[in-house]
Amino acid sequence: MIIHGCTKHSSQGSQTIHYGEMKLIPGSTFEMGGNDPQASADEFPRHMVTVDSFYMDIHEVTNGQFLKFVASTNYVTIAEKNINWEEMKINLPAGTPKPAENILQAGSVVFRATNGPVSLNDETQWWAWTISANWKHPAGPGSSIENLMDHPVVHVAWDDAVAYAQWVGKRLPTEAEWEWAARGALDNPIYPWGNVSAEQSSAKANFWQGMFPYKNTVQDGFYGTAPVMSYKSNGYGLYDMAGNVWEWCNDLYHYESYTMDAVKEICINPTGPDRSLDPNEPHMPKRVMRGGSYLCNDSYCSGYRVSRRMRSSQDTGLSHTGFRCVKSIR
Repeated sequence: MIIHGCTKHSSQGSQTIHYGEMKLIPGSTFEMGGNDPQASADEFPRHMVTVDSFYMDIHEVTNGQFLKFVASTNYVTIAEKNINWEEMKINLPAGTPKPAENILQAGSVVFRATNGPVSLNDETQWWAWTISANWKHPAGPGSSIENLMDHPVVHVAWDDAVAYAQWVGKRLPTEAEWEWAARGALDNPIYPWGNVSAEQSSAKANFWQGMFPYKNTVQDGFYGTAPVMSYKSNGYGLYDMAGNVWEWCNDLYHYESYTMDAVKEICINPTGPDRSLDPNEPHMPKRVMRGGSYLCNDSYCSGYRVSRRMRSSQDTGLSHTGFRCVKSIR
């Protein structure tokens, strides 16, 4: 079943695709969590989950769709606002010094390729806080989305994604809903396309081929984001459930949330823990992200696996983070 969200459409080969469509994802009971050697500790233990049927956007929210939202509501994203230090320091360790005023200007975090190999334990090597970077200027001052209307919107914080979802009468998916939808009716797959390794699947998703973070061979056809629906959909008719941009989920992130859920025989429509905890940044509440991005590589994060969990503070936007929406049946 398909819900048509708008009349704009794009021709992709001989197939006509309508932007804004949703697909019905049938509810089921499944074993959620890591299922391959690359799985991280927070993907365990595997546990039984039941989700009701729901509708999901067939693609990530595009710049064109987000532009309509902003034009209608005059919404201003978090990346377009100067940083309030009094609010920011609440989620930082006590005694953290106040940054210089120029650092507190409106901006976002942008990927910058390095000149050569660097330690993959130091993300500051390839992420740069960039003044004036936001959804309209994804690479910073001087960049534009004029020719990127069918690309996923980026630099949207969790709060921005929620605001858009409410405007269109939808919501963000729960982490369980997202993982179930990503499987696309396959039997416990590693990736949305099945179990063929990522290095043999450059035509199936938009991710980093080559040596991260300095050499991208662009075997998949795109260095950065790709137009939504550039690759084959999964078994539920959903596009880009692997790669392109990380997608916000509704759940708070807790590194032991699966341990909490595993004590129940079956978790029915789980919505995540009541509080967030990332041991690496215990003072900062975070939300779950899923699906990987154009920057994911097996050497670094293998984020395109259906069970891979990522997290970020909900007021943070990045050049590889977007979202898609879902809608409850009742």
